[in-house]
Amino acid sequence: MNSRTILKGTGLSKKYGNLEVVKGVSLSMEKGEFVCLTGKSGSGKTTLLSLLSGLERPTSGHVELDEKDITGATEDELALFRRENVGFIFQSFNLIPTLSAWENVALPLFPIKMTGDERKRRATELLDRMEMGHRMDHLPSALSGGEKQRVAIARALVNNPEILFADEPTGNLDSATEDAIMEILNRLHIQERVAILMVTHERELAKNADRLIRMHDGEIIS
Repeated sequence: MNSRTILKGTGLSKKYGNLEVVKGVSLSMEKGEFVCLTGKSGSGKTTLLSLLSGLERPTSGHVELDEKDITGATEDELALFRRENVGFIFQSFNLIPTLSAWENVALPLFPIKMTGDERKRRATELLDRMEMGHRMDHLPSALSGGEKQRVAIARALVNNPEILFADEPTGNLDSATEDAIMEILNRLHIQERVAILMVTHERELAKNADRLIRMHDGEIIS
């Protein structure tokens, strides 16, 4: 099966005032690849993920996502591109507390021309895949940490992205729930060829990744 580069960062640097958090990093990923970024707190891994995903702009360097250079895109162009091409999973879940599970999943679909029934059907399908169909009408406050993360993963997949950016996706979970979430991510990677770039400080979680990239003081060291 032919591979293609889905993500490419070249010479990426990020400064906050005089502090350089990412220092001239280059990194690329192929379609369907699972890559883990590891390193101690403060090593720059989350900032690098934000640069590669278009959440932040680099001080210098370029990012190509799905063969499109997004470095010079406007904020509106970036928002549209992220919505149509990538999914995000965060340690803190980032669910809207006043929306039900299915409404949180369907939220990225609202700018798209589709009926309310179509949005709900798509959200329900994904919650069923996450084994959360029976909790679809519950608010986040009624869900456990693991259930919230399953909802967040369903939301990240709602637009059929080719790449998922996951920032410490199991950081707030117990070990049993952590294993269940990692099983879901591995299944997406192996069965559906979704590319995943995951930030974690736990190297044990990276055992099923195709590549493990270690960062230290804003640089890739291995």
